[in-house]
Amino acid sequence: MTIKTTENCFEEFLRPTEFIRSDDPETIAMTERITAGLSSDREKAVALFYFVRDDVRYNPYRATVDRESLASTFCLREKEGFCVQKAVLYAAMLRAAGVPAKVGFADVRNHLASKRLLEIVRHDLFVFHGYVKAFIEGRWVSATPTFDKRLCEKSKVKTLEFDGMSDSIFHPFDHEGRRHMEYVNYHGEFADLPHEMLVEKWRVAYPYMFEDPAPVDGDLGTEIEADLEGK
Repeated sequence: MTIKTTENCFEEFLRPTEFIRSDDPETIAMTERITAGLSSDREKAVALFYFVRDDVRYNPYRATVDRESLASTFCLREKEGFCVQKAVLYAAMLRAAGVPAKVGFADVRNHLASKRLLEIVRHDLFVFHGYVKAFIEGRWVSATPTFDKRLCEKSKVKTLEFDGMSDSIFHPFDHEGRRHMEYVNYHGEFADLPHEMLVEKWRVAYPYMFEDPAPVDGDLGTEIEADLEGK
């Protein structure tokens, strides 16, 4: 019987894939710039988390099933994306830094949204929300660099912080103590984005995306700010 070494066990979480393009030259260059002078995996993971969280604007109107638009290179180039795109980018940059990473997906309720976005989605359950797990100092740690600081400030919601040691998913309450976000169903964690599963889940949850694929645009932060002012 052959026993896998630790290196082999993590090989699939370090190599590039169709969507997690950790071998992309621009991804490598950006990763090296952000992690310059940092020695530990924890320091690198934290620095990359804040880059993806704040330098890549969260835009739910970028939601798509287009394969090329879901690749990490697209999100890095556009400097914006929705949760799946940002999770895929973070995983790619972690792998480029030599940190094993995988992507996970779950359904969440009370997702940060405007009235307009909820009307488009047609319910308050956001299906196949993306997050990342990184292997740091001997354990898998969850991190979700989805909502940027600007959006959180406009929405009066606490930013999600990450120290590389504790799981960073979502604060359950906003600044005023109201229930904010709840994970209600997990779909698993993967070495690459499971595109077929994403499409299958979204066909059920968001049939309008396939009936009318015309892109929708907007600025979520501005919309939420207007909603709050209208109260």
